[in-house]
Amino acid sequence: QVQLVESGGGLVQPGGSLRLSCAASGRSFIILNTYAMAWYRQAPGKQREFLAVIGSDGSTRYVDSAKGRFTISRDNVKQMVYLQMNSLAPEDTAVYYCNAQPRVGPGYWGQGTQVTVSS
Repeated sequence: QVQLVESGGGLVQPGGSLRLSCAASGRSFIILNTYAMAWYRQAPGKQREFLAVIGSDGSTRYVDSAKGRFTISRDNVKQMVYLQMNSLAPEDTAVYYCNAQPRVGPGYWGQGTQVTVSS
């Protein structure tokens, strides 16, 4: 069982920035470091949306709406994943979830952290 705990959400004005963190545990660092780590979000009344993923080799991929604004990174020693979000807009308001995906088998989800973009 892998546990993921998100933090760093909050209220921010349009154009502002937030840095989300995800702490992973429940497996050895050797195993966890083989997982792809991702961020998703879910706005009220909408489906959960993929935002960004970072592989074990550090390669990244983003949804179009996140490109140029969001940056995903990971610290394999600290077992942490981050999402730096810049130029935030009201449509970015959502619960943001961390996801861990092994090479095989089901993935794991955190409980989410609320991000609200409002003036």
